[in-house]
Amino acid sequence: MAQYELLLPKMGESVAEATVIKWVKQPGDSIDLDDTILEIATDKVDSEVPSPVAGKLIKQLFAADEVAQVGDVIAIIETEGGNDLKAEEPIVSSTTEDKPEPIPGIEQLAVETKVDPILSDVSDRFYSPLVKSIATQENISIQELDSIKGSGADGRLNKDDLLNYIANKNGGAVSTKEVIITPPTPLSEALENKPVPSVQAASPNKTSTTSVSGGDEIIEMDRMRKLIADHMVMSKTTSPHVTSFVEADVTNMVLWRNKVKNSFEKRENEKITFTPIFVEAVAKAIKDFPMINVSVNGTQIIKKRDINIGMAAALPSGNLIVPVIRNADQLNLVGLTKAVNDLANRARISKLKPDETQGGTFTLTNVGSFGNVMGTPIINQPQVAILAVGAIKKKPAVLETEHGDVIAIRHMMFLSLSYDHRVVDGSLGGMFVRRVADYLENWDFNREI
Repeated sequence: MAQYELLLPKMGESVAEATVIKWVKQPGDSIDLDDTILEIATDKVDSEVPSPVAGKLIKQLFAADEVAQVGDVIAIIETEGGNDLKAEEPIVSSTTEDKPEPIPGIEQLAVETKVDPILSDVSDRFYSPLVKSIATQENISIQELDSIKGSGADGRLNKDDLLNYIANKNGGAVSTKEVIITPPTPLSEALENKPVPSVQAASPNKTSTTSVSGGDEIIEMDRMRKLIADHMVMSKTTSPHVTSFVEADVTNMVLWRNKVKNSFEKRENEKITFTPIFVEAVAKAIKDFPMINVSVNGTQIIKKRDINIGMAAALPSGNLIVPVIRNADQLNLVGLTKAVNDLANRARISKLKPDETQGGTFTLTNVGSFGNVMGTPIINQPQVAILAVGAIKKKPAVLETEHGDVIAIRHMMFLSLSYDHRVVDGSLGGMFVRRVADYLENWDFNREI
């Protein structure tokens, strides 16, 4: 018998640790290839750790709610090999995998994985090498895999789901071809911008509600809410917040969207919302005022080359997550619309990739989606500014015409910019938010898209 050391895999460049939520397998349990051994959590995502080998779990090295570092040995698995094994540190990849070096002592468990062209297409969904190998043997394309419903965490497709699908597809017959797999298997998805100070987070499955006198209840924060709370407090203690407000007449923008939305959806199979329009205006304003696109390191101001705009998205749980549109200034309105819709949809179902919430240089939040006319948002560190856009309301407004002033019904909205007063003065903050409003107010009603 040999002992295999299971390591906590890498889950993105800035993700250094994870919290153990629950052990699915207990010491003494038998483990097959690709079986889920435990569930872990990073800043924003709960994930499963599948087994890269078959054998028996003999030791858990971290208890539930304990924090492990990437590369730590988290479990010992007994295998049929002759020598003790230590897994090479896996690296998460959403598209391709380098050929790993063979691990001495388990030649009978692993040979080279052959990548079939049918699985060479890129997919936003994570598949373990075992599932990919079965799909290759059965000539199942990546598009067909994407259509199969999974029973794992966040809808992950496991081997049983795939085998059941194949059996139903073939009228109960499953191919007897040998499935070839190379350990170790990396974990997929993890999220978030920059790690915040570590919190001993409780499992969301263990949230307790306790009745107290007077009908009050004490509700323990879930893991994600603790991290958000910690991040918000850190931001307020780090940056002296100042907020500037402007009101914008966005009538032309609203009427233009109403005019093009049906034809746009028919042509692009995408709904165009106001969010990509806001993102475009922000990207243009950042080019005009690049010192809003910075971060602070001690007494150093780091001016960012790229314009990566994060957009705060509400989750079904009520918590928020901030996926990032990279190089937003290089996308046209169609590209921004597709990026916004894709990130928002996948954020709501916890399908974002590890790097899609990292590297933001400026954040946009739409408080108008909750019916609010304005807000004073907290800066998403290490950025120095965040823009809130309020609800668009019809109001009477004074218009200057060549025949004199008139009162008309206009579509009006407030924009509010919170900024770090250490490096962004009132003049810069005020001019920036005014410039964003100018881009929205001067929208070309005849614009082609």
